[in-house]
Amino acid sequence: MSSNAQVRIDAECGAQSAATSIPLPTHWYHFLPDLPVALPPVKDELTPSAAEVAQRVRPAALLAQDRPADQWVPIPEPVADRLRHIGRPTPLHRARALESALGTGAHIYLKREDVLPTGSFKLNSAVAQAYYAAEEGRTTLISETGAGQWGMSVALAAALLGLDSEVFMVRCSLAQKPYRRHYMELLGATVHASPSPDTKFGQQLLARNPEHPGSLGTAISDAIQFALDFGPGAAYLSGSGVPHVYLHQTLLGLEVQAQLAALEEPIGVPGRGDHLIACSGGGSNLCGLVGPFLKQAGDQGRDLRLLAAESTAAPRLTAGRYQYGRSDLAGFTPEVLGYSMGPDFVPPPVHTAGLRNHHSSSTVSLLRHEGLLDAVAIEEKRALEAGRLVLRTEGFLLAPESTHAVAAAIEVATRAKEADTDPVLVVLASGSGLLDLQSYGEVLLGSGR
Repeated sequence: MSSNAQVRIDAECGAQSAATSIPLPTHWYHFLPDLPVALPPVKDELTPSAAEVAQRVRPAALLAQDRPADQWVPIPEPVADRLRHIGRPTPLHRARALESALGTGAHIYLKREDVLPTGSFKLNSAVAQAYYAAEEGRTTLISETGAGQWGMSVALAAALLGLDSEVFMVRCSLAQKPYRRHYMELLGATVHASPSPDTKFGQQLLARNPEHPGSLGTAISDAIQFALDFGPGAAYLSGSGVPHVYLHQTLLGLEVQAQLAALEEPIGVPGRGDHLIACSGGGSNLCGLVGPFLKQAGDQGRDLRLLAAESTAAPRLTAGRYQYGRSDLAGFTPEVLGYSMGPDFVPPPVHTAGLRNHHSSSTVSLLRHEGLLDAVAIEEKRALEAGRLVLRTEGFLLAPESTHAVAAAIEVATRAKEADTDPVLVVLASGSGLLDLQSYGEVLLGSGR
């Protein structure tokens, strides 16, 4: 190896080390004031209203964080200690081998949330929400989960804080991803398949369709009804879709900003086509990544592009209608304006369970509607092929949801190569795929059927 090559490698390693060793942010960033227009009003015609339901089942501190007074919200030191304990900040990994395999001059960075204990970015908000629930004297955390990553995070956060947990997991995902259930149960969580015979809503749904595969809409409905019936000791936690979750997840974008600065890698260079890319289900990983960048993306004439990758199984942002709807099916959540497949839509039981939503959040939908967010729908097999390419080049396996973002990035890099540009692409590697091997096997290898 030449001395010049060794110097270059040493410099790159030093820069990567500096980017990895940034301190944990001391504050979350409330980015809603940076939206291009105000969020549309919520419609709520139920009795009791969704607001009353929220006040009964959600910790008051979390409701207050939906509309904080200041843009910078201090992270309580006990929460910060837990976040450091679980491994924050997470690495920003330059995927050089992937770049080489693609033959691209683009700089592709993967924000590696897969290295956290539950293998998912979801733990960032679970730790915070569990802390506020415990501070309020709640004893039992209750929530829903799609692919199981949020449920695992709730179960771990509950165990760390000495709380009980009940998790309603989408029925088809529970069959596809049994090891996520084992993880939750090892932590003491009770795991229910949704639709669930343990709630009135679930009983009604199963009476109409005993083979219902479930969806995030059914799981949210089950979880909220269970929390209402449980009593005052229950705390219902959301994994996505609400502002306080997006607030907690701004750790993602804030860390990326600091890491790119440490690498002396500017993003948003005019004419280069730089992108921030994340998959989009409930929108928490997407909003957490792009939220701290909204001012930059809006002020620079689209020099920094924001891209959401969704599943063709639930293509709300690319094929849905912009209309009012709810995230659940029982009517416990408020009606918000968003891109929707309609309340009667039942997504097929694909393996990307975290993306099987029928209605998009108002925040993600507003960004899309105002032209600040691009979106692309990715077919499951193409997404998992992108995941296999990351495994073969970079050596780690990503969750099926995350592979949608990688597939979208590959598409962007291919177009950039054709246009002879070398953009910076930051891709949120939102979760690990080691507990999704059955999914990879069934889709790509034809096994496990």
